[in-house]
Amino acid sequence: MEADPAAKPIFEANDDVRVPGFVLPVSKLVSEEAAAAQRGRSSAQPFDTAESADAVTRRKQINAMVAPAVAKLREQFAVKITGTTIGGIDVLEITPRDASHDRDRVLINLHGGAFTLGWEGIALIEAIPVAALGCYRVITVNYRMAPEHRHPAAVEDVATVYAALLQDYAPPRIGIYGGSAGGALTAQVAAWLSARGLPQAGAIGIFGAGGVPFEAGESGYIAGYLDGFFPPPPADGTDPIDITKGYFSGTDNNDASAWPAFHPEILAKFPPALIITGTRAVDLSPAIYTNSQLIKAGVRSTLIVGEGMGHCYYYNLALPEARDAYAAIVAFFRENLK
Repeated sequence: MEADPAAKPIFEANDDVRVPGFVLPVSKLVSEEAAAAQRGRSSAQPFDTAESADAVTRRKQINAMVAPAVAKLREQFAVKITGTTIGGIDVLEITPRDASHDRDRVLINLHGGAFTLGWEGIALIEAIPVAALGCYRVITVNYRMAPEHRHPAAVEDVATVYAALLQDYAPPRIGIYGGSAGGALTAQVAAWLSARGLPQAGAIGIFGAGGVPFEAGESGYIAGYLDGFFPPPPADGTDPIDITKGYFSGTDNNDASAWPAFHPEILAKFPPALIITGTRAVDLSPAIYTNSQLIKAGVRSTLIVGEGMGHCYYYNLALPEARDAYAAIVAFFRENLK
């Protein structure tokens, strides 16, 4: 479809903007690898988002989809992966195979997957590069998810693991990070710790998310038509499909334990934060808003916005932009975990 050069947005009386159809070219500011990836994309959904798909099916689908990427990471990075429990919670411990990791610091990873899936596939995609590139011990947590569980189950599990790690690590030397649902969960954990009298972590990484719901800003609409990973909200104003399968059912959108970026007094107790998003990402608005609110609350926050990048673009290490993101992640935790 060719864009109509005469087409203009129409500003409705209710403040809605009626956007005409247009063609979005690949940005000239992205790497050639990213441009090639954009040109080769399919509009097919990567996994079944239908309401009828049960949790077990969806978890198998996503793990099968990412299995080749996990295998490639295990070939690329020499890491040791050990399954264990901490505080009674199942975790995977990822360390450099040569045991060269920092013995005084640890990172907790919270995997993505819409609070319904992502264990173990996405967890390994998020944990392996950071453990290898940063020479860290990374503990990735198998937190409780929907539809079997509801908020704050995941936060409680992460807090349990965190409290157990306090026996071996000083709080300023514990970092927490995650992507997508895991990024939102990271913000929730930072709020939870201070609210329950636990010492705050040394630094957090909120990637592919923010401290507010994904649909709270404009990017949920824009990314639905640009990135294609998540569908845009229905045009008729009805509620969108709940990809969390009810994880936040019964939770008020103003609940500080779920969406802390709406609460300056909570954010003021956050540690330094690194936030990563992309111009085509559904999480762009939540990330921008959370970064701004953290700065207003007096917290050091750094925002990285990948040009032409979609949701959790850093998962794809074939992109120079992803490698830059991992370099920033490693540098951030090295600087802030005292």
